[in-house]
Amino acid sequence: MFTGIIEALGEIGVTEQRGGDLRLHIRTGSLELDDVALGDSIAVNGVCLTVVELPGDGFIADVSIETLNFTTAGQWQTGSPVNLERALTPSTRLGGHLVSGHVDGVGEVIERHQDARSVRFRLKVPTELARYIAHKGSISVDGTSLTVNAVSGDEFELNIVPHTLAHTVFGTYQPGTKVNLEVDVIARYLERLLLGDRAANQGDEFSLSTLVNKILD
Repeated sequence: MFTGIIEALGEIGVTEQRGGDLRLHIRTGSLELDDVALGDSIAVNGVCLTVVELPGDGFIADVSIETLNFTTAGQWQTGSPVNLERALTPSTRLGGHLVSGHVDGVGEVIERHQDARSVRFRLKVPTELARYIAHKGSISVDGTSLTVNAVSGDEFELNIVPHTLAHTVFGTYQPGTKVNLEVDVIARYLERLLLGDRAANQGDEFSLSTLVNKILD
């Protein structure tokens, strides 16, 4: 688990194709690795990766086909900047929200404009994720814990303050940038609970939105 509070900016080093999936060398910059061991988890742009080697200037991780298919990891190239966060410990301050590092889908930046000293971003999300995003709710974008400032259909807005712009990959975002999204896990559990006994029906495509529509009917 993670908090969504980015600890450092790193960059992608060598990318190596291996039997259909990928092995990555992530240079970690100022991220402290003294207490990181083989098998530990580090979130890279919100993607939970397992440390398989520690070469000294960062770590090496394998990226599965599943991860390549459902995140932006397949687009990373040598030199690409990435957000980094080590897994939380029992003594970690939970400054953001609980983030699992299991990406739900890929969104797209569709607008960026200055808003006083902050920058306002508008993002478009996959239709199936829109119902989990709420005004003033939490969302993880490339591993950064953020508060949703506005929602309209399958689009939402974020207000990014100067510190976050300077210390995360948000500073590089432009319209067309693809980002990893992880919705608040509480919203997913709430949906499952509201389904009640229907949640146990294997293969049932019944969703919370369907349930609400049936209640309103």
